[in-house]
Amino acid sequence: MTTRPLRNGEPPEGYPVAFERWLRLRDGRYVWVRPILPSDAPELAEAIRTADPDTLRRRFLGSPPRLTPKLLRWLTTVDYERRLALVALDPATGRGIAIARFEPLQEEGVAEIAVAVDPAWRRVGLATMLVELLAEAALERGFHSFGASYLAQNRPIEAMLTHAGGGAKLLISHGVAELAVDLDHERTIRAGGHH
Repeated sequence: MTTRPLRNGEPPEGYPVAFERWLRLRDGRYVWVRPILPSDAPELAEAIRTADPDTLRRRFLGSPPRLTPKLLRWLTTVDYERRLALVALDPATGRGIAIARFEPLQEEGVAEIAVAVDPAWRRVGLATMLVELLAEAALERGFHSFGASYLAQNRPIEAMLTHAGGGAKLLISHGVAELAVDLDHERTIRAGGHH
């Protein structure tokens, strides 16, 4: 696959072109991954509005937040250094099918990670690949650990995060698990080289 889906307009300052790439999934399909753009706000709003209840519950640990212009600006306007989000696009339609992001936590060098994947694109390695790309970016930007809060029964996210690093810690309270993993530089570089 050599052609790249178009972005809407010129990317903002600091946009990391190095994170634009094709990924080949386990089932043979390809997706185009790129950093998020402010122009993605309408499509992200539509994706949240039309997502199935299970996806919303897993992503937001309950009901989704109220979609306001301010929230959409926050989600789609990132500095690409301390805050980064990657979107995966279906090359046949150009529509977003997954998003993965990290946001800095108060503890220096630690970022919270969140991932959401359209049900039709799950169980083919997409979320894991997105987390590996985020881990690569995070390490380059001075982060050393990822943390995540998720529903305790969501075992795939636990396995995916543990794959991205070592030294996992798990705390479960009221059906919500919290996991912290130290990013493994060697594992991330090896994994990133396969895509």
